Amino acid sequence: MERTVEHRARLEGAVIPPGDKSISHRAALLNAIADGDARVSNFCVGDDRSSMLGCLRGLGAGIEERGSGGEEHFIIRGGGKLGLSEPDDALYSGNSGTTMRLVSGLLAALPFFSVITGDASLRRRPMKRILLPLEMMGARVMGRGGGSLAPLAFEGGCLRGIEYEMPVASAQLKSCILIAGLYAEGETTVVQPAESRDHTERMMGAMGADVEKDGLRVTVRPSNLKPVDIQVPSDISGAAFWLVAGAAHPNARVTVRGVGINPSRTGVLDVLREMGANIRVENAREDGNEPSADLVAESSDLRGIDIGGEIIPRVIDELPALAMAASQARGVTTIRDAAELRVKESDRISATAEGLSALGAKIRETDDGMTIEGGAKLRGAEVASHGDHRIAMTMAVAGLVAEGTTAIGEADAADVSYPSFWETLDRLGAGG
Repeated sequence: MERTVEHRARLEGAVIPPGDKSISHRAALLNAIADGDARVSNFCVGDDRSSMLGCLRGLGAGIEERGSGGEEHFIIRGGGKLGLSEPDDALYSGNSGTTMRLVSGLLAALPFFSVITGDASLRRRPMKRILLPLEMMGARVMGRGGGSLAPLAFEGGCLRGIEYEMPVASAQLKSCILIAGLYAEGETTVVQPAESRDHTERMMGAMGADVEKDGLRVTVRPSNLKPVDIQVPSDISGAAFWLVAGAAHPNARVTVRGVGINPSRTGVLDVLREMGANIRVENAREDGNEPSADLVAESSDLRGIDIGGEIIPRVIDELPALAMAASQARGVTTIRDAAELRVKESDRISATAEGLSALGAKIRETDDGMTIEGGAKLRGAEVASHGDHRIAMTMAVAGLVAEGTTAIGEADAADVSYPSFWETLDRLGAGG
């Protein structure tokens, strides 16, 4: 499906992004192996939600959807660590890498045979990064392509704790190992090269797990979990598109409500502020061990910066949108150390550079990032999403700034994480 975006003379309004996907997925999985029932509100929306809940239901988890619209919530009926059962069929992760990696940590530990797969795109994404530590823990797993590609077949159970130095800072890798560590004999420790999202260890702690953090080291010991009711904050990755729109557009004031501001996730705020973005935090509060707030972004005099090193794991999903902001900044912005972008739902380095270049941005690919010369005057053009939700939404934000009309191919890719994105965009600055 193609969508067109018209230039807006003024952007103004308040938006509420969907619930945070990372927190939603962990709330569902961990409560599914807890001892009792939990209520999870403001659960993330889109195809990735269906993937996680479908896999858990395939394992026999009791999950009830109640209410509708803004009142929707889920009751997760946890049966304890060994309360899940052998699935009758292969578990299907769709296009959700988070689902495949987190559920794989669970399947490696559960004492039965299971298979997990995904769509064509996910089956091409390498999984060796999670399989190596799981095999070190004693997991028995088989996969295609020398064992690194899905479908993955597990003969689970009988794991032992390890200390594992992660080659990259990855919240999905860390979470996979920690979930398996709940079942393993002895201590399981992951040592991160840099800080990554800490939702898993936060939630495990809130649920009574024996987990501790010491700098970049996180250790978990075999634990039973107690259920925890969770009000999921709005997704900062979804909020990032509106923050960039507010900061990069020359006439804008955009309020994003109820956004999760976990320090391990606020890299996009840190980068935008370093670029000179005018962003305020209002109504700060805490929901279920996760901080949240309203964020207000206004038109800003942005400047080019260097984005690389330890900040990258905290902004990896937001880099396409940040590249769009950089195209409107003074000076040059470099994005480096982000080769992981090439193995996402699309090659996001190439897809971002291709799309923004078509709109008039001065952007050059590098092996592990991009170089963007700011100050470009964008003009509407036909661009492709490459079936990637974050690319589709990045091009839409660019279209709000670009003169004329921007046509985005496969725009329905946004439904993966943000089904109401286009409706929200239509309302923002309507009549501007």
